[in-house]
Amino acid sequence: MKLLLKIMYDGHGYSGYQSQPTLPSVQTALTKAVSDSFGYRCTVTGCSRTDAGVHALGFCAAVEPYGEHEADWLQIPVGKVHRALSRFLPEDISVCAEATVDDDFHPRYSVKSKKYVYRMYDSVYDDPFLRHRAWHLKRPITDEGIRRMNEGAAYLVGKHDFTSFMAAGSKIVDATRTVYSLDVMRRENMIELSVSADGFLYNMVRIITGTLADCAYDTFEPCDIGKILDAKDRTKAGKTAPPDGLYLSEVEYDRHIDWKID
Repeated sequence: MKLLLKIMYDGHGYSGYQSQPTLPSVQTALTKAVSDSFGYRCTVTGCSRTDAGVHALGFCAAVEPYGEHEADWLQIPVGKVHRALSRFLPEDISVCAEATVDDDFHPRYSVKSKKYVYRMYDSVYDDPFLRHRAWHLKRPITDEGIRRMNEGAAYLVGKHDFTSFMAAGSKIVDATRTVYSLDVMRRENMIELSVSADGFLYNMVRIITGTLADCAYDTFEPCDIGKILDAKDRTKAGKTAPPDGLYLSEVEYDRHIDWKID
């Protein structure tokens, strides 16, 4: 049996989720908090490797005791573990749901789909309360610009080779991914891009966002997105949006998860 945690975190102060020898990471902070809470060393395995500065609204991580322990190692009732962990977690990481899963469950390989949200705002002034939370666009995006972004986004839905939307130098051999949905909408002065797929390449969402923003500003025509996709060449796509506005929003698994929070 494993304990599965759904966590929210502000990624601004971290070098990403994955543990690194000399830099702060979400995994290191979470592992320490879990181990201190239970009183012995635990391993924590995440559902993804988010980049430095990227946030999460529904990141999932599995916890299990390191080495041999009693079968009933989880003494705290599921649904209340977050109360114990809150004493040890930093203020920018929070557990928002928890569940038990079988030993064959893997937080990364049992994933059916993931959803990311990218937040932008286009007000004429900098909003200090959105600093490190959203990408401030220096020019406004009109309703026609939003329409152009969605028209371009339609070319990316489906199963494609996303080499053009993968960071240069990535060692991934197979860049084929299936995008289930991709849309852009305005919420007052906030513009939100939402994308769901069976998996994502390094910087894929940020490059898609930057390219669609260029589409809104007439740097690209919507039909150019399909040509960029077919080119399988990173240099053909637009800018890489900054990490500040990116949030891992949801993770869907290949089985039902009985989430609890009390």
